Amino acid sequence: MIIDKYFEQKIKTYAFVGPSGTGKSYRAQMVAADKGIKYIIDDGLLIKENEVIAGISAKKATTKIETVKRALFNKPEEANEIKKAFRKYKPESILILGTSDNMIQKIMENLGLTNLVETIYIQDVATELEMEEAKRMRQTEGKHVIPVPTFEIKKDFSGYLLDPLQIFKFKGKGAKPYISEKSIIRPTFSYLGNYTISDSIFREIIEYMANKTDSIHKINRVRIENKETGIELEIDVTIVYGYDIFNELKDFKKKCKKEIENLTAMNVDITAINAREIYIGEEVDKKTKE
Repeated sequence: MIIDKYFEQKIKTYAFVGPSGTGKSYRAQMVAADKGIKYIIDDGLLIKENEVIAGISAKKATTKIETVKRALFNKPEEANEIKKAFRKYKPESILILGTSDNMIQKIMENLGLTNLVETIYIQDVATELEMEEAKRMRQTEGKHVIPVPTFEIKKDFSGYLLDPLQIFKFKGKGAKPYISEKSIIRPTFSYLGNYTISDSIFREIIEYMANKTDSIHKINRVRIENKETGIELEIDVTIVYGYDIFNELKDFKKKCKKEIENLTAMNVDITAINAREIYIGEEVDKKTKE
């Protein structure tokens, strides 16, 4: 099969330009929908409608300099991943977000795009008041928006403070409303800086949940492994005699995962919960002996 090496030159490219923190990512999907565009490039990611299909988010970078490099696709391997996705999905048009016309040109150059059809500026779709409010959130709260649902990127942003943002807007009488979900994150390069969580915290949360669960007598051991996409846990417990072991462990696993993710913002995979011992209460033990 012959690959069209110049396919990306045929893609109709639209630019969405505005200073950092003025609300481009917040409005990207609305702009794309108005232009009939299904593909967006934003901060190192190639997004098809509500799905990330290629790239690494620049918002995961640890420094602002690295963020800019990733957003521009300066590394050949990062640019090639996007080009490969172009040839797989064959988009007719694409919307690129950038802080300046020069940034758009640099991204296009690195990705082999040449067909710039139109440039939309943030002031064309947002009021001064809306842009000022967006800047305030960025500067005082360190909040950034990614134009995809939270479930789509959660595994890639384990440990980041991440919240869903639902958008519901009417475009006019008789028109269909615009409904979308985006994600708000606070990157590690924001004013909040990095934070770490001690392994003992995970055990303490699990022990707290055990104390609230009648079928679990105690936590024997918690094995923790840190992964790029989050943490993996294996838990050994002593279960109380008389309970349905399978269903109780299944329910306890679900509750622990939910509580840890809520309290730590970490993505959690509990690989196993093992019942290593059975606890027989004093009254049960007495009746057994009789």
